[in-house]
Amino acid sequence: MRVKTGTVRRQKHKKVIKAAKGYRMTRSRLYKVAKQAVLHAGAYAYHGRKLRKRQFRRLWIQRLNAALKSTDLSYSQFIKLLNTQKIELNRKILSELAVNHSDVFFKLVDKVK
Repeated sequence: MRVKTGTVRRQKHKKVIKAAKGYRMTRSRLYKVAKQAVLHAGAYAYHGRKLRKRQFRRLWIQRLNAALKSTDLSYSQFIKLLNTQKIELNRKILSELAVNHSDVFFKLVDKVK
């Protein structure tokens, strides 16, 4: 007796087609093409989650560097001074201070000097 996979296969196909909703042309309609598109999208999403962390770190460093332009310190000198004085603030918090609370940030810069 042979086993027919009608309902199981239909469910699998519907799941992939639903995941490909919004894709252009046949990528959202044909199963074979949609499956490839969904696989690639998953790979790009995974890679993007790793990239986001790097991009935010770069942004924070750029913001700190821009804020430190008015002082006579460079970014690298500032970070070195923070480390030697055992001030453990990460770049995210430092950039937040520089952008939204500049008075506090410049007091910190004066303290580090």
